[in-house]
Amino acid sequence: MASTDARIDAYIAKSADFAKPILTHLRQLIHKACPQVTETIKWGMPFFEYNGSPLCNMAAFKQHCSFGFWNAGKMKDANTTLQVKDRGAMGNFDRITSVKDLPANREMTAYIKEATDLIEKGVKKAAPKKAPKPELPTPPELTAALKKNKKAQATFESFSPSHRREYIEWITEAKTDATREKRLATTVEWLTEGKSRMWKYQK
Repeated sequence: MASTDARIDAYIAKSADFAKPILTHLRQLIHKACPQVTETIKWGMPFFEYNGSPLCNMAAFKQHCSFGFWNAGKMKDANTTLQVKDRGAMGNFDRITSVKDLPANREMTAYIKEATDLIEKGVKKAAPKKAPKPELPTPPELTAALKKNKKAQATFESFSPSHRREYIEWITEAKTDATREKRLATTVEWLTEGKSRMWKYQK
């Protein structure tokens, strides 16, 4: 078996007895279907890489194993009856408690080759979308100060929610009244000049 990692040998050795044949079987199948695969450990579990990109990973728990393809969301399941889907902590094949819970070797080989093809085509796993932070309410003292300075108010209202948040957090996180007043005055001054909170760090 080429390009093996001794850490995976140790991982399998310390796994529960039911898990050892499952992990060994998957490992051998991956190397057979993709001789160029390399092994590593990421996030405490065995990972298999192809051309420097994650291909798949496996893990053993107290009562089950999991196995998943890194680009599962892009796979087509061509000519197979089992659907490869993202199933969170369960990997792509739900709870695996024995080798019998896995698809036939022919089907698994087809999956592995499809996954390697995606890597060769440059397909990458989409980064999870981050939910935008809710917009913070403007503190009353800032609202009052802006009403007295139309130019600063116009600048503040033209800013994106993230830019407004920077000023709001800066003011509300002040630990003393004196610091809050000083930051409030500076905020109005900078807004009057059309500056964002982090203008000093912008090129």
